[in-house]
Amino acid sequence: MQPVTELDEGFSEPGAIATEWGEVRDALASAQLFWVTTVRKDGRPHVTPLVAVWLDDALFFCTGPNEQKAVNLRHNQHVILSTGCNQWNAGLDVVVEGTARRVTDTATLERLTHEWQSKWDGSWHFEVDGDALRDEGGAGRALVFEVAPHKVLSFAKEHFAASRHRFRP
Repeated sequence: MQPVTELDEGFSEPGAIATEWGEVRDALASAQLFWVTTVRKDGRPHVTPLVAVWLDDALFFCTGPNEQKAVNLRHNQHVILSTGCNQWNAGLDVVVEGTARRVTDTATLERLTHEWQSKWDGSWHFEVDGDALRDEGGAGRALVFEVAPHKVLSFAKEHFAASRHRFRP
């Protein structure tokens, strides 16, 4: 899926060019850590780090059924996933806005177990357990969520360029 990309000149240095979607997509695919923001029932935000994988033009993450993010997603599926680096003048920061949709089909869950395992050299090993995943050894059950982006913001910091990547339904 190819988004419409545009430079936000108000937050970019003169002469900056929009970051191409391919570069942003590669950053999402290679990121080791994301921060997910969900909304509690009373409207307060909840932010926590997690690992996620980019597959088929979407981000996928998992969480235990009783963890705060899972509780929050039961009443509000709007999420933000962000990744990047903590340097002022280098790197690319990316913010993904979307709606979290629970993934329960076995074929997709099987594909995702392989993605998590290969991305982190076996450190994240899951097995399909009905409509969810279970970590190796069966200690914990994890619900899986897909976030197809509605809008992605990218912030290139070497030559300050703020770009919007909008997806059409």
